[in-house]
Amino acid sequence: MNESFRSQSMPNSESLSEIMHETTCPACGHHVAVTFYRGGQLPLTTQAWPESAEEAKGMPRHPHEFVRCVDCGHVFNREFRYENVPYQSKPNLMYNRGKTWGTHIERVKQLIQEQLPEVPTVVEIGCGDGTLLCSLAAAYPRGRFYGFDPNAQIETGGGLIEARAMLFDPAKHIAEYKPDLIISRHVLEHLMNPLGFVQQVAFASSWEKIKTKLYIEVPCIDRVFDINRTIDFYYEHRSHFTSNSLAKLLERCSSEVEMIATGYNNEVVMGLATFGTETDSVEVANEAIQFSRGAIEAKDRVRTQLENLRAAGKRIAIWGGTGKAASFINQFGLDETSFPLIVDSDAAKVGTHVPGMGQKIQFRDLLLRQPADVILIATQWRARDIAMEIETVGIKAESILVEWCGELIDYHLNADLFDTSRGEKLAGKSIKERRPAVRTPHLLKQTKTEV
Repeated sequence: MNESFRSQSMPNSESLSEIMHETTCPACGHHVAVTFYRGGQLPLTTQAWPESAEEAKGMPRHPHEFVRCVDCGHVFNREFRYENVPYQSKPNLMYNRGKTWGTHIERVKQLIQEQLPEVPTVVEIGCGDGTLLCSLAAAYPRGRFYGFDPNAQIETGGGLIEARAMLFDPAKHIAEYKPDLIISRHVLEHLMNPLGFVQQVAFASSWEKIKTKLYIEVPCIDRVFDINRTIDFYYEHRSHFTSNSLAKLLERCSSEVEMIATGYNNEVVMGLATFGTETDSVEVANEAIQFSRGAIEAKDRVRTQLENLRAAGKRIAIWGGTGKAASFINQFGLDETSFPLIVDSDAAKVGTHVPGMGQKIQFRDLLLRQPADVILIATQWRARDIAMEIETVGIKAESILVEWCGELIDYHLNADLFDTSRGEKLAGKSIKERRPAVRTPHLLKQTKTEV
């Protein structure tokens, strides 16, 4: 960095609290950034072409508060709002008809062609007028080429490519087109969350078991630190990538980053990564889906078990009325009329009411005078401590029930499931290895209801 500029730009009297910001980096996801460039309130410069001097002078002004991620070095406008940019009515078509830019485009085409099979399927996101995609398609007459851009007039080259006047949706279009290569040139810098978008591409590819490559090209600001250039930082570009921040973004999304390179006198940075081979995220997603389905089934099953107990004339006491216990009561719909008896050992909670349902919380010793047939421990994670307290105090009941895997089970028949002395070192273990082995519980035959 130029030393005179360094002396002018380095903070002198600013305290850390003035320059440090808690904000999420759109490239790597880090949450600490520092003040980089305060441009003030300025108008749009690429998405607004005013037709009169008066219109130009009256344009809305937007905050240019650029910060830099202290982890990956990415620069971004933390005050950017996507809705302030009229992409729908005024699409952003990059204009550069220069000879050396044409040389750069030829280099890009060659690089892309090196990645393609003999009969490729290629998708370009934000293809603009379709020039690059048509040029590639001409070299692969048996291939399939799709250009996505909701805001541009896409030239198809007489049917060389297929135009899609819409946004690319990874959740839908990865499976539909099964691309060998996805191209994204000069798009990510406009997005609110480029990391999130690329992560969606990566996950969708893995979910669909489709091995695909992603070629990214964005403006590069590596040079601005040496030549002190500020004009790069205008509103429509929310993100400003360094070669390192693009590398970090791809590393967060792919286990195989094949290329990070700069071009056009280091004014652009290019990245190439492979997706579709990562399995951990798919395993996590399947676990979430399984849990979601199980949670729906559990509501009916547990509620049926409790209704069967009520129909058998059992007096039911629910132990716990706030926090996770209140969550249990509300999630399973245990209303005040059907399940009025709520007890707790925390004297501070006695006399208050269950949030959302209204039952008055009474002290546990009520069960010494007026025993319940069934005590339902609503806070599963504390089941052992509560069961020990019940025994220590001398409270009697026919059974103590705890919800387990969407089913009410007898605590005394399954006490080992709630052994709080358990714990293990998990560092270095895979997701599967971190899941403790759990035996099948002994179920309540008299209340079990198949669903």
